[in-house]
Amino acid sequence: MLENLFRRQLLVGKTAMAPYGVERKLTAILSADVAGYSRLMGQAEEATLRTLTAYRKLIDTLIAQHRGRVVGSAGDSVLAEFASVVDAVQCAVVIQATLKAENASLPPDRRMQFRIGLNLGDVMVEGEQIYGDGVNIAARLESLAEPGGICISGTVYDQVKNKLSLSYEDLGAQAVKNIAEPVRVWRVRVEGAASPKSQVPSPKLRRAGRARRAWVIVAGLALIVGAILTVRYLARLPLSTQDLALRTEAAPAALPLPDKPSIVVLPFVNLSKDPEQEYFSDGLTDDLITDLSKLSGLFVIARNSAFFYKGKAVKVGDISKELGVRYVLEGSVRRADNQLRINAQLIDATTGYHLWSERYDRPLTDTFALQDEIRQKIVLALKVKLTREEQEFFRHVPTDNLEAYDYFLRGWEYYFHYTKETNAQARQMWEKALELDPKYAAAYAGVGVTYLADWAGWSPDPQTLERAFELAQRAVALDDSLPIAHVVLGDTYLHDLEG
Repeated sequence: MLENLFRRQLLVGKTAMAPYGVERKLTAILSADVAGYSRLMGQAEEATLRTLTAYRKLIDTLIAQHRGRVVGSAGDSVLAEFASVVDAVQCAVVIQATLKAENASLPPDRRMQFRIGLNLGDVMVEGEQIYGDGVNIAARLESLAEPGGICISGTVYDQVKNKLSLSYEDLGAQAVKNIAEPVRVWRVRVEGAASPKSQVPSPKLRRAGRARRAWVIVAGLALIVGAILTVRYLARLPLSTQDLALRTEAAPAALPLPDKPSIVVLPFVNLSKDPEQEYFSDGLTDDLITDLSKLSGLFVIARNSAFFYKGKAVKVGDISKELGVRYVLEGSVRRADNQLRINAQLIDATTGYHLWSERYDRPLTDTFALQDEIRQKIVLALKVKLTREEQEFFRHVPTDNLEAYDYFLRGWEYYFHYTKETNAQARQMWEKALELDPKYAAAYAGVGVTYLADWAGWSPDPQTLERAFELAQRAVALDDSLPIAHVVLGDTYLHDLEG
């Protein structure tokens, strides 16, 4: 609960005068916790902890992506600060959209919804922590938010009302606990619903809906493709206080193992002399995770959770307990000229024994064959039975052109920076892939994704949406088993119906 987290801040906030020379600053504060957390824990402790672990890692990722910093946590709560109020509000909206997409796959009574409060205020700084009424107000705003909702203070609203395409509901001045003066509160309308005063959405609300759906599109594509590349740089950051608290809480009780073979594919280490080859080693990891996740007889940890451990010296036994998996695949990639060296090893994390390990020295042109061989080794070692459809799927090669594949990986590297400029760079990479292989279905879908992102975020031209639709159709015509192509088609249909 938030009470323990903010007790010290509350005491400091009530102090008549701060210590002489204390550092102060104006900052945007985000406070979040889980609605109905005690009920969820009472119903299923282990399942709730598993969901909380995954969701808090997603929240950490999004906070860092929006240039924020986690400064504290306790149990189910999160406290973060941002130098920019706009960044803080955008982050809150993206968090709620992302978690809504995650919750869609859970039964209604197991869905985990966060409440978020945002305030702009003066705080005192002590080391990595922040204290004072500015923090306390954010916590009180969070308690006023609905599950899955966002409440902001009047100071936040004044800063963002003309800068973001969002709609807001004025909740008036609210008396909140331990704060002397009433606080003006606004609710961010994250659903983009029309105002009761008007049944026809205004152009501003239409733009707001597009902006929010853009983030849902991004989150959905990331989950399906397994390519949330922003986690890469987050994995290089030191563990936050939130991570340390979570590990401490989770340590006493390891998550139970699923009733079928379970595995996490850790990010392959880039041993190439060129650090710019990081996208290649991460791309190979992405492909292995994506392919293994298609096996019905195998429980595979999602890419975003696996990449949380990138660059960290963590024991496989600890990973097994934290993620609830038995097997860990780890390895390294060295790419030099036209040669490729891959080391891979499969470990039973519950015992520490190596089930299989191999070193491959192959021409770069054998990349796809190597991926297939590693996948087959895992399937055999874990005795996973493949259905006829799964066997057919793994006979499919996405492209025969390795250079096109290389551009495809580079495209995702650019795309998931979520800016207009990097979106254009991603399109260039995928268009180059199509020049090299005009039948590369995934590259067509990728270009379609950039047009969809353009329409939703920067260029609301109907022709942009039509272009995304045409490219997705082309991708499906080449490979109707491609999930990302169907996602783009579905989104374009949805937006076209909404007009």
